[in-house]
Amino acid sequence: MAPENLVRIFIGNLLHCTEKLKIESLENGFVAVQGKQIISVGSSSFLNQHINKLKSEFEVQQIHLKKSQILIPGFIDTHIHAPQYPNSGLGYDKTLLDWLESYTFKLERNFRDLQFAKTVFNALIRKSLDHGTTTACYFGSLFFEANMVLVDSVIKHGQRALVGKVNMTQSPLNDYVETEDESLKNTVRFIENVDALQTDLVQPIITPRFILSTNIPHMKELAKIAKNNDLCIQTHISENVEEVRIVRETFGMSYAKAYDESDILTPKTILAHGVHLSNDELKLIAKRGASIAHCPGSNTCLKSGLCDVTKLLEYGIKVGLGSDVSGGPSPSIREVMKLALDTTVNIASMKDNHKPLTYTEVFYLATLGGAEVLSLDKKIGNFVVGKEFDALIVDLAVEDSYTDYFPQYMEYSPLENLQKFIYCGDDRNIVKVFVAGKEVKTRDKYLKI
Repeated sequence: MAPENLVRIFIGNLLHCTEKLKIESLENGFVAVQGKQIISVGSSSFLNQHINKLKSEFEVQQIHLKKSQILIPGFIDTHIHAPQYPNSGLGYDKTLLDWLESYTFKLERNFRDLQFAKTVFNALIRKSLDHGTTTACYFGSLFFEANMVLVDSVIKHGQRALVGKVNMTQSPLNDYVETEDESLKNTVRFIENVDALQTDLVQPIITPRFILSTNIPHMKELAKIAKNNDLCIQTHISENVEEVRIVRETFGMSYAKAYDESDILTPKTILAHGVHLSNDELKLIAKRGASIAHCPGSNTCLKSGLCDVTKLLEYGIKVGLGSDVSGGPSPSIREVMKLALDTTVNIASMKDNHKPLTYTEVFYLATLGGAEVLSLDKKIGNFVVGKEFDALIVDLAVEDSYTDYFPQYMEYSPLENLQKFIYCGDDRNIVKVFVAGKEVKTRDKYLKI
């Protein structure tokens, strides 16, 4: 059966966000998918009528979810460093700048070895898909060839991704640095090579590492490349107090102002962390329409501080979640959601009249909020007619997971199943992953046993 003649109808309990910080629960609802596109969404009362109508034009396949299962949009990781994956769990006795010099740069320079790069990237993409990340925004390497290996790995495993060639003209290592001319030429070359693949799954993203690894004139040139090619930009901002101090001493202005002078604060810019932004900086970021990738795991492990997401949202700033591997120890966005909840509760304990985020609100950050951050919300992030079907089937009754399920004694609502998954779940609860309508192979490590 040709894909265009087949309509799959997923029937069961559906959860997604249709507006900012709001969740919609469709009990016994349905999503109809033709190829990669969602063609209808509705409640059970319209299901039979809709199936009969579809059967007159298409071959119809019905997929019925169990009561222990929920269908949710795929998770979106708005900030992750692909070459850092082997260092996950290492160096957390240090703070950011020491950690970069002691661990990170030394590892990343090894990605001249393309077999090493292939091994690492394949492992990371498989693992992130296992954990439900259907879309990832990757910092790549300094090296053009390694970044193309990363792109190939993403396509091979069927993930959706933004991939950036890191730009870094200042470095403590003389064998892991580039000239401005090399940076610009290889960035353009990378964009051209990704575009030549003509894949809908991967797009390039302009990636100056952070302002201390480059300079304002250089970033202005990168901003021109982004504008000319209508690309997103990703970088870091105000992660660590010492880093913020050095930026002010070096450039004579705030972190956000320096980026604004560099022309990289745009509606398509993703700023990772934003822990120590002043009110004036928040106003500037909001005015420019830039976004923040909230990385609570990394902020805790590297002792950078607690990011007040509630305050970011109050300023009208778009916010998504990032694993920040290997600043964060895990590529699991489910785990990041729980860490974001822990962070907001800790902030509330120190601030009067501070309302913590709820589990439904961090679910928004992990799905539709992340899509908005990556400028992909017209394509993915929820179950809306016309969007592509990126989705997870989560089962709370899977054997040997962390979640014990007692349906013979208790009846759980879809929202309760989601809450249990966020707080108690693991990758074994994710039983199916779909990207652009296609079921993606996951959990290879278990299949090989």
